[in-house]
Amino acid sequence: MTDNDGLPAQDVLQDHRFPCTTCGADMRFSPDTGTLACDHCGATEALDIGGATGPYELDFSRAIKDLLPQQDMENTRVSECPNCGAQVEFSAEIHATECPFCATPVVADTGLHRQIKPRGLLPFALTEATAREAMNDWLGGLWFAPNGLQDYARKGRKLSGIYVPYWTFDADTKSQYSGMRGDDYYVTKTVMRDGKRKQVRERRTKWRNKSGRVARFFDDVLVLASTSLPKKYTEGLEPWDLQAMEPYVPDYIAGFRAESYSVDLEDGYRSARSYMDRVILRDVKFDIGGDRQQVASVNTQVSNVTFKHVLLPVWMAAYKYRGKTYRFVVNGRSGRVQGERPWSAWKIAFAVILGAIVAAAIGFIASQYQ
Repeated sequence: MTDNDGLPAQDVLQDHRFPCTTCGADMRFSPDTGTLACDHCGATEALDIGGATGPYELDFSRAIKDLLPQQDMENTRVSECPNCGAQVEFSAEIHATECPFCATPVVADTGLHRQIKPRGLLPFALTEATAREAMNDWLGGLWFAPNGLQDYARKGRKLSGIYVPYWTFDADTKSQYSGMRGDDYYVTKTVMRDGKRKQVRERRTKWRNKSGRVARFFDDVLVLASTSLPKKYTEGLEPWDLQAMEPYVPDYIAGFRAESYSVDLEDGYRSARSYMDRVILRDVKFDIGGDRQQVASVNTQVSNVTFKHVLLPVWMAAYKYRGKTYRFVVNGRSGRVQGERPWSAWKIAFAVILGAIVAAAIGFIASQYQ
């Protein structure tokens, strides 16, 4: 069985719309009330959670072999920004818009993007007005930022609400290691300094071989599945209250945009393993004990690897000012802000001149007292 476009029935792209039962206008998810709200007439409706259950894990080994069940896959209409590479989902009625990551015009194409369905998300908890206030407070603390940019940002258009894709990974690890434990001790020596004999304490280390095993279960190792924003920004938005994760239902996306993942599952797992290895190395050093440790080898067995594709809420502003794009991001749950740190040349020059004047004044006063 196929649809009108010739796609298999299970591959049909679903466009989710939420018309208001009172006036017919599109409703959106309201972070204030946790309901669907109509901006046109003010009506509200409860979210249709249906039989959705808590976010569940998927088997990693089956996924990389492309053996996930059909219900765990979906098609989305995605266009890639020609400037920053962001892959932003489009609904059927939108044909052109502006990239929320860099403010570049984007035209929707007709291609479909096949991907693993999101299994959970953190709903927006902050309204656009609250996020804008947090961003303005952050900008106000940047004394060296150009005044024009601060004014432009404060008076500019609204922030865009974006659900940013992440992977989470769970894994059991058992590691066997070998190395050396160093225990410090001190000896007292007599040395000659300035023609005099002095006693000094000298630190020495006694080394002995050490081997053993450590084990750790990793739960929800979080990996950014997007390349649209620098990691220093997204990491600066952490921590996320992942324990509040809700099962994915389209109602939460109403009125917002969602970015498709551009970091595939295997690359995401490699990043997660890198993090796990760093934690395991720390565990090994703790297990070796002593004052110093040398790790010769660590052999880790990883089992029961599972994952989830999840969406986290970010309020975002991309402003073009004097030919340069400045991006600011706000954690849609906590209000933490990150972004480009613009510099004002005249403010820096003024600070340097002022500093020189103050230093000269201090030097003059000190010379008078002399």
